[in-house]
Amino acid sequence: MISIISPSKDLNFNLPGPAIDAEIPRLWDKSWQIAEALKKKKVRDLQKLMDISPKLAEENFKRNQEMQKEMSPDRSCPALFAFDGDVYRGLDARSLDQSEISYCIKHLRILSGLYGLLRPQDLIQPYRLEMGTALKLGRAKDLYAFWKKEITELLIKDLSDTGSECLVNLASQEYAAAVDFGRLGVPVIEVHFRELRNGKLQFLSFNAKKARGAMVRYMAEIKALSASDLHGFDRDSYSFDERNSTEHSFMFVR
Repeated sequence: MISIISPSKDLNFNLPGPAIDAEIPRLWDKSWQIAEALKKKKVRDLQKLMDISPKLAEENFKRNQEMQKEMSPDRSCPALFAFDGDVYRGLDARSLDQSEISYCIKHLRILSGLYGLLRPQDLIQPYRLEMGTALKLGRAKDLYAFWKKEITELLIKDLSDTGSECLVNLASQEYAAAVDFGRLGVPVIEVHFRELRNGKLQFLSFNAKKARGAMVRYMAEIKALSASDLHGFDRDSYSFDERNSTEHSFMFVR
């Protein structure tokens, strides 16, 4: 199986991770078209485009200007260790052992507004670009139009190369919309995390994001290969809710 997750705005390039054979993102040449477009944006342009504060606009203007076509070791980090948001705190990639990292390299993919589709070992440079950003690039009216074909075709290739029989969607709606699931040729398992409060199932974003990362870690630890392997997930007091689940939609409740 292949699982997909979202990236995070929070990054950490300071803490080294375990040894990993880093590679260049497979869509980097196409990504560079975006990088060149962003380099032309002034601070106020970025603030409006991304709906961010002046301080964040300044920070990302600097990042854009410093981005280089060549991935130098002092400016890049493998994606698995560079992202540092809620999902990645649940995953805690730096504490994975080598067999678990190897599993992630084969079975985990990260969606990205700048890089399209990342493998865990792919080098990235500091950036901020959400998939929902209304950035026009040539004939593409936004990043979904720019990326969907390439992301989908790479996922089809990865599913085929790994002999995967399903794709596990652990990405947010914003990022999952960049995939043409109907073209993948395998079932897509949607995973949901809910809290039982006052007799009702509720979605709490922070907890759900962390649980998505914990699910990736669980899959790496048990070397999950089939959808049914996910049923045993029991981290952070979650458990599989068979009554509210279907063949292709798994509900985990705590």
